[in-house]
Amino acid sequence: MARFAIKGLDVYVEQWNEDAKQTIVLLHGFTGSTKTWHRVIANLPTNIRCIAVDLIGHGQTAAPLTENQYSMIFQIELLHELFRILNLKNFVLLGYSMGGRVALSYAVRFPSQLTRLILESASPGLVGEQQRKMRKIADEQLAEKIVANGVESFVNKWEDIPLFASQKLLPAEVQQEIRKERVQQCEIGLANSLRGMGTGVMPELWGKPLATLPIPVTLITGALDEKFVHLNNEMQKQIVKANHIIIPAVGHAIHVENPTKFATIVKETIS
Repeated sequence: MARFAIKGLDVYVEQWNEDAKQTIVLLHGFTGSTKTWHRVIANLPTNIRCIAVDLIGHGQTAAPLTENQYSMIFQIELLHELFRILNLKNFVLLGYSMGGRVALSYAVRFPSQLTRLILESASPGLVGEQQRKMRKIADEQLAEKIVANGVESFVNKWEDIPLFASQKLLPAEVQQEIRKERVQQCEIGLANSLRGMGTGVMPELWGKPLATLPIPVTLITGALDEKFVHLNNEMQKQIVKANHIIIPAVGHAIHVENPTKFATIVKETIS
C-alpha cells in the first residue's frame, strides 16, 4: 500500500509481487476501489506484479471539490505520471466498466506504454450528440441526488438496478463486501466522477481511435449482460487486434461474480 502526491492530489495504490518482471495495472469501476480486485489477485500467480489504483474520487484517493479534476483527460494524465513514478513500461492495463473507459482512453493516448489492453464490460462512449446530451443530463440529476441524499441512499437504489441483478445470486458474504465498498465512498467523489468522467462527457472513442489501436485488446463480457455483449461485439469489429470473450452465467461484474474464472482468463491472456 502506498500513497503518491500527483498533480496536487493523493493517489492510493496497492501492489503485489513487486519484484516480478511482468506487470498488470487494474482500474476499478464506479463506486469501486482497489478492494474489488483482491479476490482476482489472490488467484493470479506470484510471477505477475499487480498494481491496483483508486481512481479520482474513489476509495482512498483524493476527492477534490473542483469538477475539472475529474475529467477523463486529467485522470489519464494523472495515471501517466503515476506510471512514470513507478517506472512502468511495457505493461498490461486492465479496466472494468468506468475503469475500462479510463483504460481505453489511456491506451488511445499512450499506446506505446502498453503491451496489451484488457477491458471488462467497457464501452468507448456514446455515439451522437443527442445521446450524449441526454446521458449528461441524467448523470447530473443523479449527481445532485447523491450530494443531497448521501451515499447510503444512493447505494440502496444503485445495487437494485438491472445491471447488477445477477449479483443478487452471490453469497451473502460477497454481497456484503460489495455493499461495504460502495457505502465507504464519498458523495462529492461519486457526484463529480459522473460529471467529469461519465459517458455523456467523455471523448467518444468509436471509429478512428479504436481502429488505430496498435496493441492487442481483450474484451470480456458476461453473457447475462446483453447490452455490453452487443457493445463489445461492435467494438471487436473496429479494433484490429481484438478478441471478445463472453463468460456464461455472469453479468456486468465478471471479476466479482466469478473471480477464479476471471483470473484464469487474465493469466491465459497475458502469458
